[in-house]
Amino acid sequence: MRRYNLTVPGISETHWTQAGQQRLNTGEMLLYSGYEEESAPHTQGVALMLSKEARNAFVGWESHGSRIIKASFKTKKEGITMNIIQCYAPTNDSNDDIEDQFYDRLQSIIEKCPRKDLTILMGDLNVKVGIDITGYEDIMK
Repeated sequence: MRRYNLTVPGISETHWTQAGQQRLNTGEMLLYSGYEEESAPHTQGVALMLSKEARNAFVGWESHGSRIIKASFKTKKEGITMNIIQCYAPTNDSNDDIEDQFYDRLQSIIEKCPRKDLTILMGDLNVKVGIDITGYEDIMK
């Protein structure tokens, strides 16, 4: 984190359950979101790590299940908040209902961010890059 001068890196596939925050010995803060039940499978999970600088501007955060987490920060511009949304999208192999639920929830979270604010969406969006569209001819046009 320090080596690359990252202030709020996002993490996908933490495989942690439940949601919470933890202050690390190094001074950073870790916000995490996974399945609500502790006995749930240790899959998926997202997190944001806040540097000391980010912690000073930190306003609050929201857990949105095992695939989406959002944190808000004060900016130098009065009245403008920066919202960072970290997500872990389902793969194309996932059930259509799971994909629809994920994208509906993500859209809802984004729409709740005031338009005057700065909103950053990042994460593992499970997209494929390249020119080989074998099997995806109807999707990628």
